[in-house]
Amino acid sequence: MARKPVSGKAESAEAAAARMTEAGRPADPRRRAVDALMSLAATRPWDEIELPDIAAEAGLTLAQLRGLFPSKLAMLGGVTRIVDDAVLAGSADDLAGEPVKERLFDLVMRRLDAMAPYKAGLRRIVPVIRRDPLALAALNRGAVNSWRYMLASAGIPTEDSLGGLRVQGAVLLMARVSEVWLDDDEPELSKTMARLDRELKTAGRIMARVEDVHRLTAPFRGLARAFCSGRPLKARRRERASERGEDNEDYAPAI
Repeated sequence: MARKPVSGKAESAEAAAARMTEAGRPADPRRRAVDALMSLAATRPWDEIELPDIAAEAGLTLAQLRGLFPSKLAMLGGVTRIVDDAVLAGSADDLAGEPVKERLFDLVMRRLDAMAPYKAGLRRIVPVIRRDPLALAALNRGAVNSWRYMLASAGIPTEDSLGGLRVQGAVLLMARVSEVWLDDDEPELSKTMARLDRELKTAGRIMARVEDVHRLTAPFRGLARAFCSGRPLKARRRERASERGEDNEDYAPAI
């Protein structure tokens, strides 16, 4: 699958300059903290990066850093927010009429483009995080929130009965593709794109079967909801009372 050009307007030189301080750091202190963490992570083990190190690298006091993020893991989650902002700012309607697979392919590649400045740090961080189930769970929550917006930007439903499955599936797809991307140093990212194409085909087959099952079981789900609501049970009680000639309080005459 050929790679499509990144859509959206390029940021003007004036706008880029407005976001930077005279020292060349981003004006946004949250962005400075995230950039500092990822810069340190590119050269140091994750467990050896201390909060004062991040504050110094970002040009912040420790108190200022505390006001921005509660932990290193939260700063790592800040990478997701930065990438989200970049992708959403570049979203356009030029792929609106394309198949879902094409839209997802473009979306994932634009996320990888936005993640490129942090690639060296992520290479060292990801193996450590994978061994920490609690950290993985926390980052997954952030990824789910992220991909809810990503799919919405591509015109893919996220709020219907299968929306949650689509979002979590996109999170897993991105994680699997990122495994290849972290070790793919080719300028054209051919290995990454090949993996993405395979993952999208697999995801498409799975979702097609899920949607088929969802449609076929719709009558049964409606019956189950009606049964669980208690209405059929109440109706049966009225019928049994009527057969015995007993008064039912729901139909007792007013006195």
